[in-house]
Amino acid sequence: MEQDSAQSAQSAIASSNSASAAEIPSVSPLTHLDASGQAQMVDVSPKQATVRHAIAAGQVRMLAQTFAAIQVGNTPKGDVLGTARLAGIMAAKQTAQLIPLCHPLPIQKVEVTILPNVQLPGYDIRAEVRTKAETGVEMEALTAVAIAALTLYDMAKALEKSIQIEHIRLISKTGGKSGDYGVGG
Repeated sequence: MEQDSAQSAQSAIASSNSASAAEIPSVSPLTHLDASGQAQMVDVSPKQATVRHAIAAGQVRMLAQTFAAIQVGNTPKGDVLGTARLAGIMAAKQTAQLIPLCHPLPIQKVEVTILPNVQLPGYDIRAEVRTKAETGVEMEALTAVAIAALTLYDMAKALEKSIQIEHIRLISKTGGKSGDYGVGG
């Protein structure tokens, strides 16, 4: 079975290599790899410190009765949303300790919002992070959303084990050499 998968992957690579250069999108080299392919922390010392801003989002989906219990504050562990929001803020500030090649950054702003979404049912989580530094804060915003979602799960798992964390993604980022991304949030 593994051999079939390996052969399929090799066939796909060979097929993509035969495509014309016009069909292949331009991809930047991976900056976290050195010339021999080893992981490295990127040297950002030559870069100028500029204002960097990133927004990330995600969702936590649950049963209607779990959502209702959280909304009225009827949970075994207490303030689910407040705890999750604080965990997201703390996580953004600790990203360099969680993601091996991230730079420690002087975070100037972290805002985590958790809003009810009756249609899920569940919650929409959004994190906004800002700094003035040589590298961006996309990972800090994504980490804030992920940890807020995981904390929400932890705080409510006594009510429901099937809670789902979904669609964690970067919404926008500004600043830096690679330019802006997204719609501005």
